[in-house]
Amino acid sequence: MEQFISQIPWSVIIFLCFTLGLAPYYPPHLFEKLYMLLQGRLKKPIDWFDLCFHSAPWVLLVLKMIYDR
Repeated sequence: MEQFISQIPWSVIIFLCFTLGLAPYYPPHLFEKLYMLLQGRLKKPIDWFDLCFHSAPWVLLVLKMIYDR
């Protein structure tokens, strides 16, 4: 896993964070889903899928920062 993530260029991960990670841009879908999670309103499967889908680039970014350190 570490080898796979270290092969992904920084530019690709940053591009994914700013496009997929924040889309739609107003309000960012990820922030909306995190707010729903904190309120306990994240109940539908599509909401969980959206949370995972929009947070995946950010998780990759954090993992790449950890592995490259």
